[in-house]
Amino acid sequence: MTTHSRPERVGQEIQVALGDLLSRGELRDPRIGYITITGVKVSPDLRVARVFYSMMGTPEERTETQKGLEAAKGFVRRAVTAAVNLRVSPEIFFSFDESIGEGDKIDRLLREVRNKEGW
Repeated sequence: MTTHSRPERVGQEIQVALGDLLSRGELRDPRIGYITITGVKVSPDLRVARVFYSMMGTPEERTETQKGLEAAKGFVRRAVTAAVNLRVSPEIFFSFDESIGEGDKIDRLLREVRNKEGW
């Protein structure tokens, strides 16, 4: 078993709590579509949590989802603090995770090269 620092463990717990919120449909804002929480980075003092999410859709849908998540920040903050049982409620920031799209782009380019070369 690997040892993790406290911010990493808290980040994992926050990710699980957010996943539960989303799976139960507690974020009822219609702007928030189907999103996946890809990671949570927590500051060493546990006062700031940056939540990375991914989704499929157009840039306009991504913008609307970001607006919906920003509007739900207070609710998410309270729910996460209660679920993870933290003394200090971390400020939550949502960031779109570009890595999924970049990985898909690289995979597509590699397939194109492979098909061109006849592998």
